[in-house]
Amino acid sequence: MNLKEIIPQKLKEKFQNIEFEISDYRDELTIKFDQKYIVEICKYLKSEPELEFILCADITAVDWATRKNRFTIVYNLFSLKNNFRLRLKADAAEAENSNGETKWTIESVTSVWQAANWQEREAYDMYGIHFNNHPDLRRMYMPEEFEYHPLRKDFPLMGIPGSLPLPKK
Repeated sequence: MNLKEIIPQKLKEKFQNIEFEISDYRDELTIKFDQKYIVEICKYLKSEPELEFILCADITAVDWATRKNRFTIVYNLFSLKNNFRLRLKADAAEAENSNGETKWTIESVTSVWQAANWQEREAYDMYGIHFNNHPDLRRMYMPEEFEYHPLRKDFPLMGIPGSLPLPKK
């Protein structure tokens, strides 16, 4: 049995109450599930001796703009032991904060992979996705006072005039 069959089988055995959506496109395995299980599943994938996904290569997001679940968080994992890449996907939860503004959240996986720290900060800065229990969630590229998130679909292509002071010549 190859890893594309072993990984879904192991996940279904370990997490019987979770519904997994499994797809294989262009020889890459993707597993989508409910965001509330992200830390638990990531810990398992890292610690399972047969799998050992010890590298979180990337965390990014997809802004679907008009869908009910606007943001999908994408985790690209790698097992050095098996020389195998795995993509995990989970939709961010939507909630309103105390100011009545919409906020999208998901649990941080920095407790599993320390390298996730900067990757989650980048997703927060560019998309505005809040990672609960993140040790240092602050902007990375844009100034702290910048109120927009440039990779969102609703951000104007040419930017917002006057939103950032440009350097003087």
